[in-house]
Amino acid sequence: MLPEKYAERIRASLADADSYMECMAQPPAKGARVNSLKISDEEFLSRGFLQTEGKVPWAEHGYYIADEKPGKSIYFHAGLFYVQEPSAMCAAPLLDAKPGERVLDLCSAPGGKGTQLAAAMRGAGILVLNEKIPSRAAVLSENVERMGIANAVVLCADPAALEERFCGYFDKILVDAPCSGEGMMRKEAAALAEWSEENVKMCAGRQRKILESAAKMLRPGGRLVYSTCTFSEEEDEENAAWLASRGFALLQEEKLWPHRVRGEGHFAALLQKDEGAECAGRIGKNPPADKKAAALWRTFAKGNLLSLPEGGELLSFGDALYLVPEELFSLKGLKVLRAGIRLGTVKGDRFEPDHALAMAAGVRFASVCALTEEGAAAYLRGEEVASDGAKGWCAAERDGFALGLGKIAGGVMKNKYPKGLRVNRAAF
Repeated sequence: MLPEKYAERIRASLADADSYMECMAQPPAKGARVNSLKISDEEFLSRGFLQTEGKVPWAEHGYYIADEKPGKSIYFHAGLFYVQEPSAMCAAPLLDAKPGERVLDLCSAPGGKGTQLAAAMRGAGILVLNEKIPSRAAVLSENVERMGIANAVVLCADPAALEERFCGYFDKILVDAPCSGEGMMRKEAAALAEWSEENVKMCAGRQRKILESAAKMLRPGGRLVYSTCTFSEEEDEENAAWLASRGFALLQEEKLWPHRVRGEGHFAALLQKDEGAECAGRIGKNPPADKKAAALWRTFAKGNLLSLPEGGELLSFGDALYLVPEELFSLKGLKVLRAGIRLGTVKGDRFEPDHALAMAAGVRFASVCALTEEGAAAYLRGEEVASDGAKGWCAAERDGFALGLGKIAGGVMKNKYPKGLRVNRAAF
């Protein structure tokens, strides 16, 4: 049952309100987006990794799906797709992110739109994915790792805290702002329970503060997409018009309603910042990587890897070594959850690879443990698996796609899948 005040607002604003009300009694649409960094749409569809039911028209790699629990698929854990509500896929394409650009997703968790931007950038350029709430930022970081994204930096910060640091830095910014969630009412009981006109007003004010921060971080002439999963004019059209009155041109608006499209509904507006004086943020440079760590990494890579992502620079954090985007801004003073690919850790005089290295798009290990479906499920549960491969580090793969790392010794692949990612024994 929809809140009475909300139903009144809908009837006052929609000529086809009855169709909307009828639609809300129907089950929600489900969708997934193929991770083009790891697999083509053609191969994904031909191999039947999901039960697809047609293309999402506004998303290049988006599909409607019939699977009840796609997150339990082995291929989900391999990072071959991202489960995403279909209409939520409309915002990122509007931004038209390209390889080599500096792009910010300011309210990024859990990562649907950010990973969509990463696919468009194809590993080139700098993609900053920020989330204010630590627990949500941790989920975002896990999704970035699973999808194998090499050029992303995951931050945990209030948008206002980033304004001065990144003033005028970004070419493009996506603001998928926290909202009253009217487009989530078929999916989440909390969206129904928490709705009120007071909450709508509170969200609209909070969104303007976030947009103010985003506007300062965008270069003159840069583009910004503002999106929400709600329908109120206060949070949508009025906020887009407000930003347009503050030195932006409104180029395009889209509003998807669940009774008019196959999806839960979404709002997105594309705006361009006026040309004008630039401001200079405190970007800086990172110190060079530890020489010993870099040397040990190169020795490991030469003996264990067939390929790596193109480009990038080495960066040290304590004993850990990362491959980060070229010309990356200084990370000093920022709360960084992930920067590029965590290659591994130096332990004495040896280099131990990290799970993120095995998951990164473009990385191929020379040694592979090919897993059966049963073996893959056992691996994701953290169990050891029999293997007749050569002794040493290997990629644990299912159907040619890495699930993580293993280390073969004595006819057994010791499981190196991170404990925090392991799945329940009954999951498969």
